[in-house]
Amino acid sequence: MSTAFLILADGTVFEGNSIGAQGITIGETVFTTGMTGYLETLTDPSYYGQIVTQTFPLIGNYGVIPQDFESKKSYVNGYIVRELCDEPSNFRCAGALDSFLKAQGIIGICGIDTRELTKKIRESGVMNGMIVSGKDEVPDVKKLIPQISSYRITSAVENVQGSSVIVQSTQTATKNTKHIVLFDFGAKANIQRELEKRNCAVTVVPYNTSAEKILSLNPDGIMLSNGPGDPADNTSVIDEIQKLCSKNIPIFGICLGHQMLALARGAKTSKLKYGHRGGNHPVKDLKTGRVYITSQNHGYAVETQSLPSYAVQSFVNINDNTCEGITYTDIPAFSVQFHPEACGGPHDTNFLFDRFMEMIECR
Repeated sequence: MSTAFLILADGTVFEGNSIGAQGITIGETVFTTGMTGYLETLTDPSYYGQIVTQTFPLIGNYGVIPQDFESKKSYVNGYIVRELCDEPSNFRCAGALDSFLKAQGIIGICGIDTRELTKKIRESGVMNGMIVSGKDEVPDVKKLIPQISSYRITSAVENVQGSSVIVQSTQTATKNTKHIVLFDFGAKANIQRELEKRNCAVTVVPYNTSAEKILSLNPDGIMLSNGPGDPADNTSVIDEIQKLCSKNIPIFGICLGHQMLALARGAKTSKLKYGHRGGNHPVKDLKTGRVYITSQNHGYAVETQSLPSYAVQSFVNINDNTCEGITYTDIPAFSVQFHPEACGGPHDTNFLFDRFMEMIECR
């Protein structure tokens, strides 16, 4: 392995070994606490523009399993691990993680103290960083800081769009099949899988589809997917969601979909200090008092105090009291900040898909 350096916007430098592709990359340096699911993390479009740090020290031990991918490619800007396994062992393994990183053009670094890095991000907040690999000498940090600091994630949803056309469902329709339109802002593949498990025919439409076009597909329900970036940047999409809200069609939003639905209904969003990423985040159901362990991946949150009277907070984050779910009393719609479709993570809140189906049945 050749030498690699991680340079943070505050001037901190970590020296380690190069993994994946070689070169230079800049992104938001974030951390995820998942002990498993590194393939789902790498292929989750919500990580677009970010350099992802895995806090679990050994990554790659079960190799690369394409069937577990959440999208067709990886959207991370860089990858950081403590130790990368070179000899994976799993009966489904189709290759080593380092080979996958190289094939995807992902620049990474291993062999650094990821615990120290995570503590720094927790104290300082999300911080831009640069990975420089293939060089034996420390780069001129002072010259690079302005470039690192000025990096911003822009046009995130547009850049992770899986398809620019409407993808019709291949599910065989039966008498009880429900038709769901999945509004794709960077959707994880498991959202569609969970809907199809419940006898749904799923039509996937791109982020720039008009409300009129969605309604012309005669959906029984509308799913607003996860995705990357600042939700407030997507003004045209929010306008279309606002139009859909007036049509009395059941709506279920997840992550970015949750945030944009809230914006369409008059609430506000703001950036979190270091976000919530990983598979062990506790949320409380405010109706029952029950606590669930959830998978999360987001850097923004809906401001609870901005919710209108017809938007009732349904879940709260135990760690920092941020909004984790909303139920709307004037329309058939609800949304959650976490991922009930989590694969490689906790399945505690998978029942929310059943709640969505019940809402459709009662329409």
